Amino acid sequence: AGPVYTVNLRVLWPLATALCTALLCLYQALRGGAAGEGAAEAGSVPLLKGSALLLLGCLLARCCGGAGGGPRPGGFRLAVSTGAQRDVLERFYVRQLRVSPHVLGHSKAHVGRVVAELVRAAKAQGLQPGPLALSLRGDFVRIGSAYEQHKVRSPDCFDILVPLRLPPHLEPQPRCAEGLGPHGAFVCGLRARGGWPRRYRPFAEGFCVELQGRCHLSSALVLRWFQGHLQRCLGAVRYRLQERCRISLSACQGRPPVLHIVPCSDYVCCHISMAVRLIPAIPIGDALYLTALPPEGPLPTPAPEALWGLNASRQEQRLLSWLKEQAPASSCHLKCLQILKGLRDLRGQGLEEPFSSQWSRVLSSYVLKTALFSLLMQGPLEAWDERFLVERLEDLVLYLRDCLRKQVLMHFFLGNTSLPEAMALPRFLKEAAPVNLLAAFDGLMLDLTAFQLINTWIQAPHIIRMYSSPRYLRPMPTPCRHVTEAKHEPPSE
Repeated sequence: AGPVYTVNLRVLWPLATALCTALLCLYQALRGGAAGEGAAEAGSVPLLKGSALLLLGCLLARCCGGAGGGPRPGGFRLAVSTGAQRDVLERFYVRQLRVSPHVLGHSKAHVGRVVAELVRAAKAQGLQPGPLALSLRGDFVRIGSAYEQHKVRSPDCFDILVPLRLPPHLEPQPRCAEGLGPHGAFVCGLRARGGWPRRYRPFAEGFCVELQGRCHLSSALVLRWFQGHLQRCLGAVRYRLQERCRISLSACQGRPPVLHIVPCSDYVCCHISMAVRLIPAIPIGDALYLTALPPEGPLPTPAPEALWGLNASRQEQRLLSWLKEQAPASSCHLKCLQILKGLRDLRGQGLEEPFSSQWSRVLSSYVLKTALFSLLMQGPLEAWDERFLVERLEDLVLYLRDCLRKQVLMHFFLGNTSLPEAMALPRFLKEAAPVNLLAAFDGLMLDLTAFQLINTWIQAPHIIRMYSSPRYLRPMPTPCRHVTEAKHEPPSE
C-alpha cells in the first residue's frame, strides 16, 4: 500500500482565508480606482463585511475539522486514514488500557489466597446450625474481565461467585414468559416442590417468600444472610492475614458485599489496593448459577425479590478458550473489545446527565461482549488477525450501531441453535426462551446511543487526545521486586 497523505487543516484554512481576503482587497481596490474616491469610501464597508464573513467561515471550518469532521457512514469505511487511526488507537491501548500480565497475575493470586481463607472460615462456621440452614459449598468461581483476558486499565476490581448449599426440594423455574422481573434479562424462580416436609418450615420462614401461591427462595433474604455471615467470619480471617494485608467488608442494601484488600508492602510487590465483589450464587448444574438481580429502584411488590438472574460466565469462558484455539495466534478480538470499552468510558466523561448514565447502561461491558461474540460467529476467524485491527474494530462498531437501530441484541447463549458443535450447551440454556438485551431501553435512547457511538468512532483520535492529559492516565504500578531481583541473576541455560 502506498503512503497516505492527509491535509493539515491548521495550515489550509488560514492560507485559504488569506488568499480570499487578498483577492477581495484587490477587487475592491480596482473597483474603487475606477469609480472615484467616493465610491472607494462606500466600498470599504462591503470590504469589512466580506472579511468578517471569511474570518467567521475560517473559524467554523477549523472547529469542524478539529472535532473530527470527515466522511460519514455510508457505502465506505468510516476511518479517514487507517494508518493514522491505527497509530492513535495503538498508543491509546498501550498507554491507558493494557494491563501488565505480571501485575495482573500477582493481583489474581493474592485475591485467590484471601478469598480462599474467607470462604474456608465461612463454610466451617456455616455448618454449625444444621443441614436446614444456608451454608457455603466451600469453593468459589472466578469470573469477569480479569479472568477472561480483557481487563482494562488497572487490575484492582474482581468478581467472585461464592456457591451456596441449599436444602433439597428447590427447583428452578424460568419466569421470562410470564412478564415478571425486569425487561432484557433472563429471570428464574427457585420454587419449593409440592409437599415440602414440615421440618423445612423454619428454612421457609427465614429465606422464602410467597409468589403466586407457592413458596420461592428470596434473593434479598439470601443476600442479607450472606453479608452478615461473611462479616461474622471476617475477624478470624483478618487475624490470620494481618501480615499479608488489611481487609474490610462493605455492604450496600440489595447489592453483593465488596471485600477490600490493602496489601502490606512487605508481602505483595505491586502494592495495589483491590476490591473484590463476592456474589452469592445458587448452582443449578452444568456450571450455571443463579444470582440476585440488581436493584432497579423501589419495588412495591415482592415479585422481583423471588426472582433470580442467570449467570453463564463459565460458558463464556469456555467459548473464549475455544476461540483462542481456533483464531490466529495474533488475533485482535479481545483487543478490539478493550479499545471499545476504553472509547466508551472516554466518551461518557464528556456527556451530560442523564444521558451519561444511560450511555454506560446501554453499552455495558456485557452488551459489548455479546456483540463481539455474535460478530465472531459470522465470519472467518482468520479475518481477526492483528493486521486488521482497525477494520475489525470498525465492523464491531457498525454491528453495534445496527443492533441499536433495530433495537435487538439477543443473549448469546439462551436458545442459540447456531453455536459450533464443540460448544455443547447445557439443556437448560437450549430450552430457555431467547432474551433481547436491549428490551429495557426505549427506541429514542437507543437511536441517540447509536448516533453517539458512530460519532465517537469518527472522532476517536480527537476524543483520545482530549482525555489523554496526565490526570486521566492510570499511574504506572510500582516495579516488582521479583522482577528487579531476576535482572541481576545470571541467565539460566
